[in-house]
Amino acid sequence: MVRILVSILLGAAVTFLLFVFMAYLISGGDRRAEPPEPPTTIDIVSAPPEPEAEARRRTPPPPPEPPETPPDTPQSEPDASDDAISFNMDIGGVDLGGAGAGLGDPSAGLGRDGDAQPIVRVEPRYPPSAARDGIEGWVQLRFTIDETGGVTDIEVIDANPRRVFDQEARRALARWRYAPKVVDGRPQRQEGLTVQLDFNMDGS
Repeated sequence: MVRILVSILLGAAVTFLLFVFMAYLISGGDRRAEPPEPPTTIDIVSAPPEPEAEARRRTPPPPPEPPETPPDTPQSEPDASDDAISFNMDIGGVDLGGAGAGLGDPSAGLGRDGDAQPIVRVEPRYPPSAARDGIEGWVQLRFTIDETGGVTDIEVIDANPRRVFDQEARRALARWRYAPKVVDGRPQRQEGLTVQLDFNMDGS
């Protein structure tokens, strides 16, 4: 019986406390629902513009001094030896089919009237890969001198080593120029001429 009475009293006390807590929450919620206070207004007062007469009396600051001219730096000329490969290019004699003119000596055969004479001789470029690996060799070519003195029908006869210097040798020979052979006042086409281009790096 005592336990029942104690339980009833505790339940009543807990219920009362709950009602008080709920009333506190409700009153606090009402205050939170009130509109917020208006923000504070800050007035910014700018300085009045200066009178025009005072602005005119102001003296502008002196212009800045011009920067000192740096001394001229002499431009160094490009060193042509940076990309150049030092080697000795031997161009063998040209067989003109009995005409007797050789490209090893451009003056050879000049005394024979009517023969084809060399005018422009372009040395071939040494392949960079061959120069890097220290490869030397030669290329024998067969070609034709047409009526205008140009070189055509270039053909590789033999080469050592093969396919190393062929392209550069053909490219250089195609740029050679001749005074064509003249017979009865007319330029003649000459076929079957041969030349050997030697690629050496010993500098001799």
